[in-house]
Amino acid sequence: MRAARLIKMVLLLQSRPAMTAAELARELEVSERTVTRDAQALSEAGVPVYAERGRVGGYRLVGGYRTRLTGLARGEAEALFLSGVPGALREMGLEDAASAARLKVSAALLPSLRDASRTAAQRFHLDAPSWFREPETPELLPAVADAVWDDRRVAARYRRGEEEVVRELEPYGLVLKAGVWYLCARVAGTSDGPFRVYRVDRFTAVEAGGERFGRDEDFDLPAFWAERAEQFARSILRAEVVVRLSPRGVRELPRAVDAPTAREALEGAGAADADGWVTVTLPVESEEVAHAQLRGLGPEVEVLSPAPLRERFARDARRLAELYGGDGSAGGTAPR
Repeated sequence: MRAARLIKMVLLLQSRPAMTAAELARELEVSERTVTRDAQALSEAGVPVYAERGRVGGYRLVGGYRTRLTGLARGEAEALFLSGVPGALREMGLEDAASAARLKVSAALLPSLRDASRTAAQRFHLDAPSWFREPETPELLPAVADAVWDDRRVAARYRRGEEEVVRELEPYGLVLKAGVWYLCARVAGTSDGPFRVYRVDRFTAVEAGGERFGRDEDFDLPAFWAERAEQFARSILRAEVVVRLSPRGVRELPRAVDAPTAREALEGAGAADADGWVTVTLPVESEEVAHAQLRGLGPEVEVLSPAPLRERFARDARRLAELYGGDGSAGGTAPR
């Protein structure tokens, strides 16, 4: 464990001019005191780690030292070949570059690891698009991806409802969510403005300019997307329904509706009754959506309010009873 940490520390220092003890501690997930001990151990082993004291001090490697501890273990090599998303790379126009990189990595591996790409590909495959929809690659995705890679401002036309708007954007990052591509960008000239999200398939024109923008190094794409996705999920929940759930209904609710919302609702539920049923207040997008979602729970859910939604489920129940017949025989009354 410590040997792997020491190797990682050397590689971190090799990739940057200098790092503070706090930065190394954060990257290595240890205390600053452990960083100090590890740096001393590396120095005693002949690795020229130099510590600079003072407010802006830190650790650096002396004299352009380059380690040769870059050999890959089998697990590391296989993980490397899993790190790309083939379909996404192809859609962004990066398939050739990714293929060339894989070939170079394969050629540099030890003979015993040359089959890493094949063994990884035969065990794991990522199919990003959701079920029952034909994935469509936005025509302008490669142009957007080029601008993202090169930190170039783009002049873009974007469909918003029935109209088109023109924006000059600073494209920070691309996200592929359930087969749909999104661009996270900031309007040009607003260095302290909010980051916005645009669906790439709604761009009707994208033209990269010659000007590069100064990237905000504090921008964290995964963290931004996670926060924005949670905000979006909450923003569409504008109504509430009150339901009773059987023990099985409680277990299946996170599969019927948004899972985080279901978990929060269940945490706020009261005690179960004598039959094990619990009453839950559930945020939903609308009564129409709630009807479609909760219908999948069948007899494991009873809608208490609002009254119009309860009546819809009552009508569903009557139609099912007519369809299947009270005696369980086939050929009940046709539903109206």
